[in-house]
Amino acid sequence: MNDIGEPVLLHTTGRAAHITLDRPRAINALNHAMVRRMDDALRVWERDPAVEVVVISGAGERGLCAGGDIRAVHDDARDADGAASARFWRDEYHLNARIARFPKPYVALMDGIVMGGGVGVSAHGSVRIVTERSRVAMPETGIGFVPDVGGTYLLARAPGELGTHLALTGAQIGAGDAVSCGLADHYMPSVSLRRFVDDLTDRPVREALDRHVRPLPQGELSGHRGWIDACYAADTVEEIVRRLFAHGGPAAKEAAETLLAKSPTALKVTLAALRRARRIGSLERVLEQEYRVSCAALSTHDLVEGIRAQVIDKDREPRWSPATLAEVTAADVERFFAPLGERELGLAGP
Repeated sequence: MNDIGEPVLLHTTGRAAHITLDRPRAINALNHAMVRRMDDALRVWERDPAVEVVVISGAGERGLCAGGDIRAVHDDARDADGAASARFWRDEYHLNARIARFPKPYVALMDGIVMGGGVGVSAHGSVRIVTERSRVAMPETGIGFVPDVGGTYLLARAPGELGTHLALTGAQIGAGDAVSCGLADHYMPSVSLRRFVDDLTDRPVREALDRHVRPLPQGELSGHRGWIDACYAADTVEEIVRRLFAHGGPAAKEAAETLLAKSPTALKVTLAALRRARRIGSLERVLEQEYRVSCAALSTHDLVEGIRAQVIDKDREPRWSPATLAEVTAADVERFFAPLGERELGLAGP
């Protein structure tokens, strides 16, 4: 394992090809070189008859992947024109789409921390494994950003308004909730992962799963569906917050207070992106929308400020601008969805 050598390790064993994200000190955060290496490998393996299954895992003990390299995004947005980040997202979103359409079983070991870009390289796979250690989240609103990597596509399809709750609050969920929200498929204890991967070397995926999958632990969100669905069905973030406070329950009040600490602009854009994702249809078209939103975020105050406060200085006191939900206008939100012309992602075709 290393943080200075090759950040993605590739090898094949028997019928299985393996991707290991190998930046353990950064919880395997993705950079552009990693995305390109993964995409190149999948291009080769999808045509290789000797490869029958692909397995992705993360090096170290902390998790599969904590997301993208947001320090690099911060520096690019603050000191340059954002072009490097836009190129990174272009290739990353193409990779997300490739994973979703990969013609062979793509097994994601979602052990430990799986956030942001980590969701993008796992939750679009066809076989998604969570463990008792899994902590899955799309925490972008806390850094002045909006869920991407197909996150709005996935969360828009979660039962009821669970996806809206997760997207706006950035809440972390465990194995039970990840499966119930459609972000994962199977549960197995973390101690079983090595034997499961060994079995994939010479056994069909279904047989290997049957040997190691265990009953799913109870999630926490199912008991909150009543107030989550009622509150988050509102058409505006302001009304969502009002309903959460009015509910009176401690969990709803905590959610409202969490929202008020997030970027007001990111919250409003996220809600709009989720609602539109429900109508758009295909993953590719949602990724097209996310690319527009992400590129627009590069020129905002809140993205740089949010990363500064949460990751660079770690003072946890972002100064959002606009500072309140009431100050974020419909025009402010709409700007994030403006067509990019020749710079469009180009995934969904004309």
